[in-house]
Amino acid sequence: MMKSLAIIPARYASTRFPAKPLAMLGGKLIIERVYRQVQQAIDDVVVATDDERIMSAVESFGGRAVMTSTEHRSGTDRCYEALMKVGGSYDIVINVQGDEPFIQPEQIRSLVDCFEDPATDIATLVKPFTVEDGIEALENPNSPKVVVSCDMKAIYFSRSVIPYMREVPREEWLSRHTYYKHIGMYAFRAKTLGEVTALPQSSLELSEKLEQLRWLENGYRIGVGITTIETIGIDTPEDLRRAEEFLAARG
Repeated sequence: MMKSLAIIPARYASTRFPAKPLAMLGGKLIIERVYRQVQQAIDDVVVATDDERIMSAVESFGGRAVMTSTEHRSGTDRCYEALMKVGGSYDIVINVQGDEPFIQPEQIRSLVDCFEDPATDIATLVKPFTVEDGIEALENPNSPKVVVSCDMKAIYFSRSVIPYMREVPREEWLSRHTYYKHIGMYAFRAKTLGEVTALPQSSLELSEKLEQLRWLENGYRIGVGITTIETIGIDTPEDLRRAEEFLAARG
């Protein structure tokens, strides 16, 4: 059985929402909500932070945290440093965004299940667009699209609509083809995580501003799991207000 570690990168400094992990949501810290959700799927969970205040907060609710550099370019780099500090013989490392308090345990399990295929180096999630989402949602460049192979490996990620349906009216695209929205959760084989953090930025990555294209361009195989759950990421104080409303409505 594969041994998995979930790492939650959590920075204090954020241009759009400083101290976001320590904001309260429904009477609990955002970072605690993320941690508790992940614990339902993975036994070994650690927060990778760059700030003593977050470290103390995690330890105060009984969680585990490690200090990492303030210089990392991405959450992936922070995850690798945390893995090195935690040690242990882990097969799979799951990178869980620290601003996803509604992440579901089944989504994490779907990521891990991708590694049952020995050809999978990295795993991620997608959510099918529905006709009800509308063409505006499909064309939104802030919502990257994914095309997958018959064996559920990512072929390409793009901010553009892919595939382009030639000779089909745009308003019919969603009813004529299954388009996939990328959900930005990742898991890595431990060996792969170390390799990808050493890669230089690639031309495709720089063009689309999508880190995962660096991995594809270098030949890594990205397994894709499907979820129907739309999580609520918290990037701004306005997102936090929406999350509070969602919690209240859910009861």
